[in-house]
Amino acid sequence: MAAADLPAVAAIAARVHPAFPERPEIFAERLALFPEGCFLAEAAGEPAGYALAHPWTDGAPPALDTLLRHLPERPDCLYLHDVALLAAARGSGLGRALIERLRALAQQQALPRISLVAVNNSQAFWARLGFQVATRGDLAAKLASYGGDARYMTRSCSQTA
Repeated sequence: MAAADLPAVAAIAARVHPAFPERPEIFAERLALFPEGCFLAEAAGEPAGYALAHPWTDGAPPALDTLLRHLPERPDCLYLHDVALLAAARGSGLGRALIERLRALAQQQALPRISLVAVNNSQAFWARLGFQVATRGDLAAKLASYGGDARYMTRSCSQTA
């Protein structure tokens, strides 16, 4: 992903996640802080989805639509901020390919796991990719900005997607 892709990323986010709007500067900041974790997926030469991830602290998901300002000095996971695929790209294997790239990236960064917040009843999708719900009582307040069905999930980077 490059800065020139950010309008397409924002447009995809608005279509895929209308209930979870984020300001364009959120996407720009993630790209500026950790470009290695930002990917644009294309189908037939057109933007079809994206993934945004960055090193973070396990069990401390950032609130939705919040600037990070900086990455932690001692991250212990790769936090998957978002994966969004347009309807036409779903079922094409792009999602699995993006997760595999992120798994490899986490291994390169010596991060033992990937974490995310599953929304829109997507828990089953993430479970098929090896993610498991983390059942920790301290997560409820941290997930409040993501809606009532939000689940914090993690997976080991040693397993393939």
